Amino acid sequence: MRRVLFILAGVVSLILGAVGIVLPLLPTTPLVLLSAVCFSKSSKRLETRLMKSRVFGGFIDNYRTGNGIGKMHKIGSLTWLWIGLITSVIVIRTIWGCVVLGIVGVGVTVHILMMKTKK
Repeated sequence: MRRVLFILAGVVSLILGAVGIVLPLLPTTPLVLLSAVCFSKSSKRLETRLMKSRVFGGFIDNYRTGNGIGKMHKIGSLTWLWIGLITSVIVIRTIWGCVVLGIVGVGVTVHILMMKTKK
């Protein structure tokens, strides 16, 4: 039963992480990393498949090993993050929504900037 719950949690967090690529309210990186942890505790096959993924595999490996991310990936991530957040602010037009999006944006920006930059 525990294995099934870890697999389910891994699949759900991976789906949410993938949606987070285009929806700035969902934090992609933590959700994908959670998927990797869940799969490592439940299914070596799913963990291997995730690690070999063209989209997520390299990022997970670099995060696990502490190698960091490339400068262009940082710039691209921050650019798309803030484009998505500003677009969301324009669409929702509520003060609390703007505050929440601002806090999320600052938090994610700080996290990305604090990560080691890969040469």
